[in-house]
Amino acid sequence: MTRRTATPPSPARYAIAAAAAILALLPAPATPQFVAPAPDRAEGEGPFDRLVIRGAIVIDGTGAPPRGPVDIVIEGNRIARIAGVGYPGLPIDASRRPAPGTHEIDAHGMYVLPGFVDLHLHTGGLPKTPQAEYVYKLWMAHGVTSGRGIEYGPMDFSLSERERANNNEITAPRMFVYQRPGQGWDRGPVRTPEQAREWVRWGAEQGMDGIKFVAYPPEIMAALLDEAKQLGLGTVAHLAQLGVAQMNAVDAARLGLGTVTHFYGLFEALYDDHDVQPWPSDMNYANEQHRFGQVAAQWDLIHPQGSDEWNAMLEELLSYDVILDPTMTAYLASRDVMRARTAEWHERYTLPSLWDFYEPSRENHGSYYYDWTTHDEIRWKNFYRVWMDLIDDYKDMGGRVTVSSDAGFIYNLFGFSTIEEMELFQEAGFHPLEVIRGATMHGAEALFEPKGQPIEFGIVREGLLADLVIVPENPIDNLKVLYGTGHERLNPETGVKERIGGIRYTIKDGIIYDARQLLEDVARMVEEQKKARAAASGGGAR
Repeated sequence: MTRRTATPPSPARYAIAAAAAILALLPAPATPQFVAPAPDRAEGEGPFDRLVIRGAIVIDGTGAPPRGPVDIVIEGNRIARIAGVGYPGLPIDASRRPAPGTHEIDAHGMYVLPGFVDLHLHTGGLPKTPQAEYVYKLWMAHGVTSGRGIEYGPMDFSLSERERANNNEITAPRMFVYQRPGQGWDRGPVRTPEQAREWVRWGAEQGMDGIKFVAYPPEIMAALLDEAKQLGLGTVAHLAQLGVAQMNAVDAARLGLGTVTHFYGLFEALYDDHDVQPWPSDMNYANEQHRFGQVAAQWDLIHPQGSDEWNAMLEELLSYDVILDPTMTAYLASRDVMRARTAEWHERYTLPSLWDFYEPSRENHGSYYYDWTTHDEIRWKNFYRVWMDLIDDYKDMGGRVTVSSDAGFIYNLFGFSTIEEMELFQEAGFHPLEVIRGATMHGAEALFEPKGQPIEFGIVREGLLADLVIVPENPIDNLKVLYGTGHERLNPETGVKERIGGIRYTIKDGIIYDARQLLEDVARMVEEQKKARAAASGGGAR
């Protein structure tokens, strides 16, 4: 494993001119066009003076086993009491039940989980997702009650939507706003350590919660991370291919990075016979089939699982308490593009404008299937095996691995992909309770720890915010029951095919949302766009 000094490189070593040259090669900070902000909230009941959820089985998010039946009392927007009301297989003990509420949910036989925390969100942008409402309702319908936008959109849009969401003025998850260096202000790109610190201070004054890094020269990265730590801002990095030769995951961890998202920087810290990726001679990063196709070529370039180098890298990341946020669902199409393209939810829930964006394109980011072959898919399948081994071993060491989706690209649909990521965690070797912990408690910790604050949600616990998911089926038995489309099975008694599952209620801040109705709202938006297109063209919808 390549070892580098933990001391930030000096400006003498990396001249400002060299830094500027690197930055000039990077994609400009994403500034999505404005989508229509969400309309004022017209959904949800509550919060109530006293909401009682009766007879539920609780999966609390800590990794503890399910328990129940319990009655959960919510006063306003906080969990006031969790009362055991009997034993499985016996009648409810009425003497142990809390007093009646001003509103009640009959959840007998249902499962209550913490609301999900998705740590890699984008609202999208024109033309693919014209309405923020579409995206937010897909998230909420799949139990996502809090999320980290990296980034939701431009600074002003993100901060405005966060204020409205966090005040429950719109139907949307609770929002945490992370921005890329240089976004939002009128002083140009960040090209020096001094500008980096100035931008961090400016962003903190605006109210952002943290910074999303892509690829920056080491001295600028060091300045950004140091200033962020001083100001209690979170940090997450996509250590992009253009900068990873100078800053892999271990290098960034030594400088204080909080979260590594995707896989960039991890494999590069484990190369066996190289210090940089051995790119083919015709490599062109601007060609996205090259860019993403070459990711999978790393699967056999690194020290193997269980080697001293493999373990040392993970142990060093653990020593810095780095969180891994893999977003496996974001690249899943690369190992089977036909499956991703034909997923059963697209027809009803994917906007035609988003579908247009997904289709192979040399211009749209992530739409890189110009001529995707069996060879490409096999490389990605091999890559996933190694990647999954890496994150599972990190989890087994005590490292935190969180659930997130990075939806809106690569046939990856908002909400559905958060659940798909949970399934991928289980494929990687996580027990479903470990999966749910990554989607709840650990996600909440990633958001609150940089602020030096205890978590306010992420566990079903007395005193915490009432952010909950209620699902009729057991997600420990089958995570598929969390999908908005539910799970298809043959009824063992009737022999008839049926659909089961789907989240029934999403509760955020004590406000009850009907998850099925949210999906109906999304389906209506999709159908309206199809009809508008058909009317404009005089022909078919898509």
